[in-house]
Amino acid sequence: MILHELIDYETLRLIWWLLLGVLLIAFATTGGFDLGVGTLLPFVARTDKERRVAINTIGATWEGNQVWLILGGGAIFAAWPPLYAVSFSGFYLAMFAILFALILRPVGFKYRSKRESANWRSGWDWALFVGGFVPSLIFGVAVGNVLQGVPFRFADDMRIFYEGSFFALLNPYALLCGLLSVAMLTMHGAAWLVLKASGPVADRARSYGGIAALAVIVLFALGGLFLWIGVGGYRITSDISPIGPSNPLLKTVALEKGAWLTNYGAHSWMIIAPVLGFAGAALAFLAMRAKREIMTLLFSKLAIFGIISTVGLSMFPFILPSSLDPRSSLTVWDASSSHMTLFIMLVVTVIFLPIIFAYTAWVYKVLWGKVDEKSVTDKNSHAY
Repeated sequence: MILHELIDYETLRLIWWLLLGVLLIAFATTGGFDLGVGTLLPFVARTDKERRVAINTIGATWEGNQVWLILGGGAIFAAWPPLYAVSFSGFYLAMFAILFALILRPVGFKYRSKRESANWRSGWDWALFVGGFVPSLIFGVAVGNVLQGVPFRFADDMRIFYEGSFFALLNPYALLCGLLSVAMLTMHGAAWLVLKASGPVADRARSYGGIAALAVIVLFALGGLFLWIGVGGYRITSDISPIGPSNPLLKTVALEKGAWLTNYGAHSWMIIAPVLGFAGAALAFLAMRAKREIMTLLFSKLAIFGIISTVGLSMFPFILPSSLDPRSSLTVWDASSSHMTLFIMLVVTVIFLPIIFAYTAWVYKVLWGKVDEKSVTDKNSHAY
């Protein structure tokens, strides 16, 4: 037996669908509070010292948290090549906006405190706000468009044609999902500030975080409601082999109202995902009111896990539906790399992913503790 045949093709495809979800959730629960803190910066901090406190709650770990975003992009490239090709080319301008905003963050961190000028520091503070708010919004907008279907198609020779535009991405349902993403990551950023900051910054973060948690509940409910009554979903109407070739054109797909909810009828256990989304946000709100710092962060993570899992489970086995030509839609069963490629990548992942988890946990342990005004003004510190 050839080594890669120890795990069948169907199982490997399913494992890599799960791993992609794990990487996206890992980024949202780590890099997500970095984005949330940036979004909250103009609101929770009113003096220069307070802004430095907020910035330095994430200053030691934000670079490491981005490894999950890089790993997610790498996993899409290697495990799901058609998904990478369509999304990174079709969403080119949206991706550019995200990268531009993310690039502002390291520049803002490094340069903000280089000069004493109030205007200089204020300008970089707003750059950090843009670096947090814009990616949070566009990530959600992208998910909203994926749920509705993306205007692409494959020719018979598998060439990709994308017939959308950047401004077409900014449709009402996608903007609703974008606002949900902003609220979710703002809640998470507030939970982090409550845990890591002290004084007025933590108090204001608790107030804004409670508002964001309530917004998450309302927006998540509206998103589900519109999926049920307004936004069409996709359903495979032909036979498709889980071990078949990676050719999306070998199936037929229909657009149907409420199709994204059918998985919950067929597999009742999946309902736990949206329940966790609602429960996590509600419990995060209550924990903030009760001033339970660690529980607030854990419940916020639970909400993120539930919301992102809801999207994945609702769409399964679709990973990128096509509104232009439904049969071109990409699914878990017809958009992956080869059997051997998925196996080799899994072996590498089994070796290196625990290492990444281990050194990430070690860094957080070493750098644990609250940030206050004294620590950021100490001349012997390395604070931003």
